[in-house]
Amino acid sequence: MIRRFLRARDLDIEKASKLFLKYLSWRRSFVPNGVISASEVPNNLAQRKLFMQGLDKKGRPIIVVYGGRHNPSKGSLEEFKRFVVYTLDKICSRMPGGQEKFMGIGDLEGWGYKSSDIRGYLAALSILQDCYPERLGKLFLIHVPYVFMTAWKMVYPFIDPKTKKKIVFVENKKLRTTLLGDIDESQLPDVYGGRLPLVPIQDS
Repeated sequence: MIRRFLRARDLDIEKASKLFLKYLSWRRSFVPNGVISASEVPNNLAQRKLFMQGLDKKGRPIIVVYGGRHNPSKGSLEEFKRFVVYTLDKICSRMPGGQEKFMGIGDLEGWGYKSSDIRGYLAALSILQDCYPERLGKLFLIHVPYVFMTAWKMVYPFIDPKTKKKIVFVENKKLRTTLLGDIDESQLPDVYGGRLPLVPIQDS
């Protein structure tokens, strides 16, 4: 864990220490019981927008997020933040020995203004970057509608340079070949031409 915080701050001990102490304080206050239970995030789980199964070629757990299913009007911002922590803790608990990172597929098919949630995106980004540094290995953004770029331009300035390098926009015509470059067919979700069925995060 200490190594991850150091890498996140380019081995600057002072900056990494501040980030780590900030994380410990946040964890004590936001997750006082040590874990977020499914009963604390019912509205977000009901939207069936996040799935986890399989490993990529580097042994990183794979999650699939359906951005178009996110509905910020159902559930509060605080519940969404708890859902982000619930999800990240689940992913970390499923990592094979020696593995620290995960791979994400962000499917934005059907995304529209109803799904737009800038406050939620920024909150999730802050939690990922400040509390789970160096956990994201790669994020594929697929089926990206043009309207999404409006929200993307608002969020982009807040993304850490290290994180920006891990985000890949994928053209629809190159979707399967791009995913197969990092994921074996046996581990690829069946909705993208692979062999693994999608499993909701709460059931994984």
